[in-house]
Amino acid sequence: MASVALSFLRKEPLDFHGSFIRPSASCLNDTILIFLSVAGSMIPMHVMESDSIASVKLRIQASKGFFVKKQKLVFEGRELARNNSCVRDYGIANGKVLHLVLRLSDLQAITVRTVCGKEFEFRVERARNVGYVKQQIARKGKGFDLIDQELICDGEELEDQRLINDICKNNDAAIHLLIRKSAKVRARPSEKDFELSIEALDLTDKGDGVSGKHQNRALSVAHRIVEGKPLLRDFILEPLIINSKIELPQIIKELINSTFNGLEKGNEPIRSSEGSGGAYFMQDSSGHKYVSIFKPIDEEPMAVNNPQGLPLSVNGEGLKKGTQVGGGALREVAAYILDHPKNGPRLSWDGQKGFAGVPPTVMIKCLHKGFNHPGGYECATKNIKIGSLQMFVENDGSCEDMGPRAFPVDEVHKISVLDIRLANADRHAGNILFSKDGEKGKILLVPIDHGYCLPDSFEDCTFDWLYWPQARQPYSPDIIDYIKALDAEQDIALVKFHGWDIPLECARVLRISTMLLKKGVERGLTPFAIGSIMCRETVKKESVIEQIVQEARDAVLPGSSEAAFLEAVSSIMDRHLDELSQKTSNKDSVDI
Repeated sequence: MASVALSFLRKEPLDFHGSFIRPSASCLNDTILIFLSVAGSMIPMHVMESDSIASVKLRIQASKGFFVKKQKLVFEGRELARNNSCVRDYGIANGKVLHLVLRLSDLQAITVRTVCGKEFEFRVERARNVGYVKQQIARKGKGFDLIDQELICDGEELEDQRLINDICKNNDAAIHLLIRKSAKVRARPSEKDFELSIEALDLTDKGDGVSGKHQNRALSVAHRIVEGKPLLRDFILEPLIINSKIELPQIIKELINSTFNGLEKGNEPIRSSEGSGGAYFMQDSSGHKYVSIFKPIDEEPMAVNNPQGLPLSVNGEGLKKGTQVGGGALREVAAYILDHPKNGPRLSWDGQKGFAGVPPTVMIKCLHKGFNHPGGYECATKNIKIGSLQMFVENDGSCEDMGPRAFPVDEVHKISVLDIRLANADRHAGNILFSKDGEKGKILLVPIDHGYCLPDSFEDCTFDWLYWPQARQPYSPDIIDYIKALDAEQDIALVKFHGWDIPLECARVLRISTMLLKKGVERGLTPFAIGSIMCRETVKKESVIEQIVQEARDAVLPGSSEAAFLEAVSSIMDRHLDELSQKTSNKDSVDI
């Protein structure tokens, strides 16, 4: 999880204003005592069964200072995602434990002062080390050689390998560092050392000595010998290709190569403090920027090596209904494959940008000591991780950092098409990035985190954009043409071609959601109208699409074919949509 400051366990319950008081006897009769598990601590809290999840989060914010939008509550393997639902709706009873996952910022403010009084201010990721901070000082301060820097924090000299997160104390808003010129004497490797190192590599060309290319490589490795670093490669990174007929596009090859080069240069994976699973920022060869995000399947929420302290899934189901632990990586890749470019389906990975802009994503296998290995690490096959590798997208933040009215209508609509098609069970403002086009000044949106799309049921479908003003605007002709060209059967075959034989129930959901989207735009329905059909208002109240599916199940005979079932769904869906269209038309007439 993230480093947080927590108080010791108290016996008194938590009141609405955040202070710990003992409630009256009459009040206690109406409340239940629950416990919040966070960062290894247990916090008791009295709530009423009629309290909404939103009010519980507000009380946690009032007491502990954790902002509501940074909280994720989990009970018995299920995220309490519907804020307007009551505590009782999730089956929470007296004495139950809720897991609180905090999504804290990855950035830490750093202030650096020299003995001469010069100051620098910048922000770095908490998982970076002191050596990286020195690099930033050298770039900003000009004239400070890395080898001459010595950073001091509270009188303590900081080693280059020390992580920023380890230096943080009580989550201070900023870390204050002092830089001074080192008085240490550092030995330089002699020419003889390099000669011996180059000779040991046996890289000389016959009769011509060492070529320029080989010489550079030899000197690089020689440095590692002098510094006492091992020569043998201690990591693995390879694409995981199920179908030998697949030719990876150039953009995916470059993604893998740049990630590989970063590891080869010794730039370790940096675990994000965001999210409820293990996600790692992978650096380029310079160590100055991120190139990809790696999500191992064994570190997903409720998986065996999850680093966030969530309990293991007892039945294999993920945090969202209709998904399975360990299936997130395949869904991440499937979202990229199914995000067709405007000119048609992604029949082979041609590298074109998808309609909604899902970043290029591929399955890989990777071995590195920097990942979470609770049982201890050794450079062995058993520690190879399998997961999704997604291109890192430079951005100006996520959509939860600014008001939605600034987002272009077509950008929101593109994401709505993707989410409806894939029945996304986890679309919130935090997993939509935005960036500003410097030349045109337009805001571009980038959807990420698709580990909970393509579920086997519609129960947990959630779309934050449903409540944005753009969702009530009609689709443009271009987007309608794109939707009309969608083909669920072709999509299922495409995903299978790339290695995922999508389960029957998940394939059914894709067929039905695509059917709803196409039928909805035929009737001129907005993203809000179509999305509302897919999303529940509360935990207990089924969505319209769930009602349609259940009605179709009741209508067909046992043993009927999938085609017969889908035909029943189509007929029932037509009736519901026609009724909705009629209500919409009547309302518009009244408004006029």
